[in-house]
Amino acid sequence: MGSLYLVATPIGNRQDISLRALQVLRQVAWVAAEDTRTSGRLLKHFDIEQRYISLHEHNEAERIGRILTILGQGEDVALISDAGTPLLSDPGYALVQAVIAADYAVIPIPGPSALLAALTASGLPGDRFIFLGFPPRKQQARRSFLQNYSAGAETLVFYESARRLPALLSDVQEILGLDRPVVIARELTKMYESFWRGTAAAAVQHFSEAPLGEVVLLVGGAKTPPEPDLGAALATVQGLEAGGMALSQAVRLVAELTGLRRRLLYEKALQQQKQDAA
Repeated sequence: MGSLYLVATPIGNRQDISLRALQVLRQVAWVAAEDTRTSGRLLKHFDIEQRYISLHEHNEAERIGRILTILGQGEDVALISDAGTPLLSDPGYALVQAVIAADYAVIPIPGPSALLAALTASGLPGDRFIFLGFPPRKQQARRSFLQNYSAGAETLVFYESARRLPALLSDVQEILGLDRPVVIARELTKMYESFWRGTAAAAVQHFSEAPLGEVVLLVGGAKTPPEPDLGAALATVQGLEAGGMALSQAVRLVAELTGLRRRLLYEKALQQQKQDAA
């Protein structure tokens, strides 16, 4: 039976293509491409001649049957997008589901990704992040979308067209906060690659007009509140007791103010009393 290969292609610099990707693209029977003209130029650069099937967001459903037939005939198919790793804000998800359901192999050929290239060089934490793809185009929907991620500590990564970047930045400032760290990665791996780093407020001013090229927007996570200071909380309880408040009442009040668990605070306060009495 045939296999479906998910082949990552360069996001700008053609030399980023892997040796394994070139090998697969030469040996498969068909290449399913988002735009056969764009893919044709890439493969021609590497002296690869192939048979193509166009597969994009408007025809994916109708192409699935044809690709399953090809796989059933024992021929391999490589799926590529215009740039980067397939399925990341690109067509292919429905196809992969269908291929798996039909019990054919799906084989990833990893390589370039604008998401990972931007994240690793951004200077923002990469141990926990959320890739949000393209946000909604309409302002109200976009702001509601951002609100869902306003309290998380994870780095947020967006794809967005350069012309809509100013509107997105304005909403990031409004919903996520003026001082949120922001990085705009532009024209990754290309001649004019650049990284802009600053706050959301500064980004709104700097990008009041849409930049040129392709962009990835990264936003630092929300600051997590500091852990409550147990020692300071116990001192507050003692101070309230010294002023005549009952221990249980003092513990309840301090627990509400600090977020500490009431039972823990009460037990620690009793221990402190015993230590002071000893």
